[in-house]
Amino acid sequence: MKLIVLTFVLAYVSMVAAQEKVLVTELSPHLLVLATSAGNVIASVGPDGVLLVGTPSAASTAQIRRILASRTKSPVRYVVIAPEAIENSEGDAGWGRQGAFVAMQENALGRLGGHAMGPQLPLPDRLIRLGVDRPRISFSEVLSFDMNGEAIHLVRQSPGYSDADTIVHYHIANLVYLGEVFPGDGYPRIDHAQNGTFEGLMKTLASWTDERFRVVPARGPITDGNRVQAFLDMIKAVRDRVQKMHDAGRSDQEIVASHPSAAFDSRWGHGRVSPDDFVRELEESIAATGAKR
Repeated sequence: MKLIVLTFVLAYVSMVAAQEKVLVTELSPHLLVLATSAGNVIASVGPDGVLLVGTPSAASTAQIRRILASRTKSPVRYVVIAPEAIENSEGDAGWGRQGAFVAMQENALGRLGGHAMGPQLPLPDRLIRLGVDRPRISFSEVLSFDMNGEAIHLVRQSPGYSDADTIVHYHIANLVYLGEVFPGDGYPRIDHAQNGTFEGLMKTLASWTDERFRVVPARGPITDGNRVQAFLDMIKAVRDRVQKMHDAGRSDQEIVASHPSAAFDSRWGHGRVSPDDFVRELEESIAATGAKR
């Protein structure tokens, strides 16, 4: 009997631990930003159902379902998973098993082993351990939704963080989600394995620097175009310093050791990308650009 009770208690504790608290920011009755451990998720919710865009964690799915059910009677659920590093991906976060229409940009989905113009590859071990699946639907350039009184456009960008970068523009709310192009918690990552480029990243950022835009980063609090402009200015300043040292023949080690990002580390140096790794990314990008000339 004691063994049965202990097993029940352990199962209950495990179930609670597998869930997480979701921080909700209400922009309007039909537009929410949900902060999960994996990243921010924007929810359009209302009589037409729900559209989720971002990088939800698997542990947040049950809580998000309850939040959404309290705000709409419609059973319709669309989920678009934003691209991120494979080691951070949580697949579809379990939404497919809940009957949701789940999609992803085709290049990002291909790296998870799905829809690569052929049979699907085995699901990555990390996703198997999480007990989730990958999206089963992909889009190439543009995906749009007209729902809950909002016009929502998802538009693929020039390769920046990756070749699957997609901005999401909520036209009526004047809101934009930039994904990993604007991480929100620190320096950007340029994933060369996913064909990312600093040129593409800066080009995307430059379109959303107007202070009138509300901006949802991949992680962290909602902000506006002013912070996007400050982020872009920072990248350009550090890039110029690295370029100058590269042109002077300084080695990779010497460039990193000089800490060209030092003036910005207190503001941007606390995210997933360390200051030294950011500088290495810049040097790698500059070296690659020079090699192509």
